[in-house]
Amino acid sequence: MNWVVIGAIGAGGALGAIARFKIRDLSEWLFGDYFLYGTLIANVIGCFMAGFLISYWQSGQVSMTLKEGVLIGFLGALTTFSSFSVETMTLLQQQFWFKAGANILGNLVLCLLFVFVGAWLGGRMSS
Repeated sequence: MNWVVIGAIGAGGALGAIARFKIRDLSEWLFGDYFLYGTLIANVIGCFMAGFLISYWQSGQVSMTLKEGVLIGFLGALTTFSSFSVETMTLLQQQFWFKAGANILGNLVLCLLFVFVGAWLGGRMSS
């Protein structure tokens, strides 16, 4: 067991969780709590960063410790499918059909789009 990698994942996870919390607070301050923008923004940012870094790091010498600390730790804690699922379930239970559908489509479509955009940009910048 590599304790350095585990430590990097733990540190990255702590920072990712704090970043997600602050994104939620900032989004509620900017946009109100009418819609669940915090989770959507965190997921989109995280997917973009994952796509970008995976492509960008392919051409360089980046340590596995850094990769796992960022991708598994930081981005794993920043993006959250469990929060998305619970928030969607709550909207459905409250019979907010449009909001639930918009939450599902927004997270899936935007996150897939941004992981591809990030990968494309990371590939172009590493060339």
